[in-house]
Amino acid sequence: MKIVVIGGTGLIGGTVVGKLGERGHEAVAAAPGTGVDTLTGEGLAAALTGAQVVVDVANSPSFEASAVLDFFTTSTRNLLAAEAKAGVTHHLALSIVGVDGLPDNGYFQAKLTQERLIRQGPVPYSIVRATQFFEFVRGIADTATEGDTVRVAPVLFQPMAAEDVAEAVAATAVAAPLKGVTEVAGPQQFRFDELIARALRAWHDPRKVVTDPHARYFGSELAERSLVPAEGHARLAATRFEDWLRASA
Repeated sequence: MKIVVIGGTGLIGGTVVGKLGERGHEAVAAAPGTGVDTLTGEGLAAALTGAQVVVDVANSPSFEASAVLDFFTTSTRNLLAAEAKAGVTHHLALSIVGVDGLPDNGYFQAKLTQERLIRQGPVPYSIVRATQFFEFVRGIADTATEGDTVRVAPVLFQPMAAEDVAEAVAATAVAAPLKGVTEVAGPQQFRFDELIARALRAWHDPRKVVTDPHARYFGSELAERSLVPAEGHARLAATRFEDWLRASA
């Protein structure tokens, strides 16, 4: 099949393109750098010509609430309209486990809007919700840093490797549309504050993690299970955190 990967030059997208190619498909990386802009529509019709599947793993360049909402709304509407014209039979989008549980989080609400547009759209779809990536742990620590301390809530956290996210996306892309949501998560649950502290120690980072039940996660206060799937609802990935951490350190 010809499968167009929107955001196909990024962390997840580039790996998805490679995995689809390994499966024998014609995987096309579509991004502004390759001449495809889902916000303006530039290059979209040409990229989708002959495509059976579109995988959308693109991310907003801004995380400001109104900007991210505009990005996912405009991009998704343009994509779905172009796909309908091109005869695309499967639209897949990557989303976030717990996306419907943080109503005060602008980014999560924008992703929820994206999901709603897809469900209401004309193209059969699959939505893959993933937990946070191991690769984001350092950035999460940075955003939670005040001076030489990192304030993190003692809630459950079940991250996974970007490689495993890409594998789940690729496998779903080549299957029949789910017309619904599937969830993927890491194989282990941790306490969020303990995992951040463990990573910083492995990286010889001198910052101290302070456990704070009211610490905010990108602006939102977290409940115990805000960032993990319901028990038994997610496919579990293979890569364990300690193995990834050893390699990263």
